[in-house]
Amino acid sequence: MTFGQFLSILAARWRLVLSIVALVVTAAIGVSLALPKQYTATAAIVFDVNPDPVSTVGYGEMVWPAYLATQVEIMQSVRVARRVVEALQMKDDELSRRRWQEATGGQGDFEEWMINVLSRGLVVKLTRESNVVTLSYRAPDPQVAARVSNAFVKAYLDTVVDLKVDPARQYSTFFESRAKELRGQLEQAQAKLSAFQRQKGLIGADERLDTESARLAELSAQVVAMQALSAESGSRQTQALARSAEQLPDVQANPVVASLKADLSRQEVRLQELNARLGDAHPQVMEAKANIAALRGRISAESRQVASGVGVTNTINRQREAEIRAAYEAQRQRVLRMKEQRDEASIYQREVEAAQRALDSVMTRFNQTALESQATRSNASVLTPASTPLLPSSPKIFLNAFIGLFLGTLGAVAIAIVLEMINRRVRNVDDITEALGLPVIGTLPKPDRIGVFGKPSSQPILARRVLGQLPMSRP
Repeated sequence: MTFGQFLSILAARWRLVLSIVALVVTAAIGVSLALPKQYTATAAIVFDVNPDPVSTVGYGEMVWPAYLATQVEIMQSVRVARRVVEALQMKDDELSRRRWQEATGGQGDFEEWMINVLSRGLVVKLTRESNVVTLSYRAPDPQVAARVSNAFVKAYLDTVVDLKVDPARQYSTFFESRAKELRGQLEQAQAKLSAFQRQKGLIGADERLDTESARLAELSAQVVAMQALSAESGSRQTQALARSAEQLPDVQANPVVASLKADLSRQEVRLQELNARLGDAHPQVMEAKANIAALRGRISAESRQVASGVGVTNTINRQREAEIRAAYEAQRQRVLRMKEQRDEASIYQREVEAAQRALDSVMTRFNQTALESQATRSNASVLTPASTPLLPSSPKIFLNAFIGLFLGTLGAVAIAIVLEMINRRVRNVDDITEALGLPVIGTLPKPDRIGVFGKPSSQPILARRVLGQLPMSRP
């Protein structure tokens, strides 16, 4: 079917099309006028995305849509609807009870029935790309619609606060009991540490340990020094035993021995002079020899005394080394014991610190939950309360009439085409070509309605009528 054929069909059946369209539009308007009027009251709630100053909880960009969707579900929940029923005292409403009796015959729970009725009239919409949620309620009475809508808003805000406060109160009770337990553990740990310090006398243990460690370092230095002295004196004693006394460095460095050797040298020089001048038998020569012998004896005696002093010095050095080493070992044991005591005390101290940290953490959480349990509002606020609507929201007569016009037009056109398909007629040249299967050689112009003698001619009209009634069939 071409567009021209379609237009010719509509032109031929325009009365039917207009009748159907008028009938549908009239029916839509009639039904709209017959339906009871409904009034819609709308309230707006805005959500604050800023962090909570108590719990310091913020909502990220990915979490915020899910949070708003959750709030929409809460607004539509049975818990909020039950609060509305209780707030408006609908249990005592006789009209609502009569409706319940008529609808259910007295079967079931009246409160649950009211909750279902309220939920059917509630519409919650989340505004895209904003923090505003609109809550609408539809009812036959405009004042009832506004009152119920505001009641839903208040019930939602109270429910959100309860959802926030109730867990906070439970956590607050838990953290309070936990804080008492941790406080007892802290007191026990402190008592153990104090008892250990009294038992071991650890008062200012770190300072005392530092002093004892310094003393141990000093004794260690003395031990090293005495070891060097003992090694030196032992070497000198070994040399004294292996060599003659006069060859020892200590003997040669002794001032008395050096003085005696100087006197011996002078006496030997004098003896040589006396021998050369007086002879061996002279009394002076004999006296000089006696003096030399006495000096040598004194030198030998002094050398032996100095050599014996080296051994005594070595013995004294070894004794001092042993004493200092013993003192060093005693000091080292004392420092080790103090370190062990300090390590043991540090274990008790760490227990005290761990208990203190745990108590501080629990007390922080307890204070936070205690503040949250006393909260009276959430991050949701009423942006616009619901007001009494002046005009009904439904039925929408103009919209219904337009829809009836649209649907009636579609239906009328469809009916006209179906009727045309059932009883096909020749409407234009294309129909002749389609029906006969022959090409059209030419067409005559449309004749005038005025005849030759100036009178109306009925022949063209009659021809068109006959043409319109000609069925499409092949010869």
